[in-house]
Amino acid sequence: MRSDETQPVSSLAGFEVFVAAHECRLRQALTAAVGVERGREAAADAFAYAWEHWDRVAGMANPAGYLFVLGRERQRRRFGSRLARPVFDVGPDHPDPWCEPALAAQLARLSDRERLVVMLVNGFEWSLSEVAELMGVSKSTVQTHAERGMQKLRAGMGVTA
Repeated sequence: MRSDETQPVSSLAGFEVFVAAHECRLRQALTAAVGVERGREAAADAFAYAWEHWDRVAGMANPAGYLFVLGRERQRRRFGSRLARPVFDVGPDHPDPWCEPALAAQLARLSDRERLVVMLVNGFEWSLSEVAELMGVSKSTVQTHAERGMQKLRAGMGVTA
């Protein structure tokens, strides 16, 4: 089906602008929340939903935050308890680890919020304000999760300041 059959041209242009502005960051957030492969799937699902419901999504105060929650929850429904530990395939047997191999296991031990905040702030260089907006919480809440998460990571990996 051609795009002009499903959405008006102005709506298509608005959707394209939204995707260009938010696709990378939404994928980063979902990867941090549910793991690499599932995060990519969740982002694709979220943008497919956004396209199908663009008139509604475009009018939201925080459409990226809404799509983040939607993508994460759809993955949780799909995988249930198997999603409890996101998969970050960087263990010692990985042929080309992109980070310290012990980090993946320690990230999996953090709470969902701590892991999300630590990865977005420290791994993807998001500001506290950007994470707070995505999560729909205050900047101080994000700061607290970042500090606790980093403290747990340091302790779990035996790193001292």
